[in-house]
Amino acid sequence: MKRILLIGAGRSTYSLVEYIKQHLVSEDWFLTVADQDLNLAQSKAGSSERSEAVSFDVTDEISRVSAISKADLVISMLPAHMHLPVATDCIALGKHMLTASYISDEMRALDERAKDAGVVLINEIGVDPGIDHLSAMKVLDEVRTAGGKMLLFESFTGGLVAPESDNNPWNYKFTWNPRNVVLAGSGGAVKFIQEGKYKYIPYHQVFRRTEMISIEGYGRFEGYANRDSLKYREVYGLEDIPTIYRGTLRRPGFCRAWDTFVKLGMTDDSYRLNGVEEMTYRDFTNLFLAYNLHDSVELKLMHYLNIPQDSELMDKLTWLGIFSDTKIGLHNPTPAQVLQKILEDKWTLDEGDKDMIVMFHKFGYELNGEKRMIESSMVTLGKDANETAMARTVGLPLAIAARHILNGKIHSPGVQIPISQEIYRPMLKELADYGISFQEKETPYKGY
Repeated sequence: MKRILLIGAGRSTYSLVEYIKQHLVSEDWFLTVADQDLNLAQSKAGSSERSEAVSFDVTDEISRVSAISKADLVISMLPAHMHLPVATDCIALGKHMLTASYISDEMRALDERAKDAGVVLINEIGVDPGIDHLSAMKVLDEVRTAGGKMLLFESFTGGLVAPESDNNPWNYKFTWNPRNVVLAGSGGAVKFIQEGKYKYIPYHQVFRRTEMISIEGYGRFEGYANRDSLKYREVYGLEDIPTIYRGTLRRPGFCRAWDTFVKLGMTDDSYRLNGVEEMTYRDFTNLFLAYNLHDSVELKLMHYLNIPQDSELMDKLTWLGIFSDTKIGLHNPTPAQVLQKILEDKWTLDEGDKDMIVMFHKFGYELNGEKRMIESSMVTLGKDANETAMARTVGLPLAIAARHILNGKIHSPGVQIPISQEIYRPMLKELADYGISFQEKETPYKGY
């Protein structure tokens, strides 16, 4: 019997756990779900004879080593900064490990030790990062095998609300960590390459520099740039590519409206606000506007940001409630934390709501003297607020990879991300069985 240890039983583990539970008997597995919240772990583990739930504190070295030593494979769904001690123990104990988190420099430094121990340690095997790697490398390898030279690579992913559940003027609801949404783009200047020229976008301009994208059957989207596209040149073997750009998708109009919060300073997480617990959302908005006894908060905001009175942007802001008398109720929060609370009041998925994951790649290349373009897109919808598309696209790649590792089909040791044919071929094939598949089409070459 092979034993799987899942550390962390949060919301994004739903599809991961369901897949493993469905294969417990056929694959002869035993699942241990470990979490600080024992009740949460028990709710995920269920009542099978082949599963158990345990209370788990990752900072307790003795219990951590004991739990890992009993497993054949560990799946860590902890926050990214907590993976390292788990990975170190897995290598020392000869246990394979998977995470959906971005690979850190400290994790990468364990590569030789993992290879020496024969441990497969795959990071970035969720949706983005994860499915984006699998799908992009498939096409890139095909182009290179045919003798093509890459000229352009763009990649966008968005976690959005499904069309049938889209009932607000922002065309958006939270499908993943709200804090990450609030702080998106704030980690420094965006970097990418366009026609061989390095380009940088400062944070205060990120949401005004967007690209429009159309996906058949789902309409138009706008993409804004992710923080650092340059690191993917080496990852994908595209060191000499003239244009590379990665971004996030939203519906048209979202970015212009979100830019209001950036310009006001509401997304700032670097300082705390004093004495705002009894203030209202309207008072919070007024904190960032000039003092004026006579003009309303709405009028001051429109004047400060040059927003016409009949603008749809004001409709979005009013609907969101930033001018309402709802009390903040937070003790010494940062501006970003207040904004997050405001958004959670309005953007939380209702029980019957469905979410949607959209991914889009664009590959420009030259073959036999002719410039060509391939567009590749994937759209998948959730079933409800629990079985979300986000949980499925994060959890299924982890679960499928676990099965292939335990069956010996993925066996190359070392700290890695899923860009090898050994990983992406079987995974893309099985993901398609779950409705996660890409539509590829040749289009006229569109450079910059």
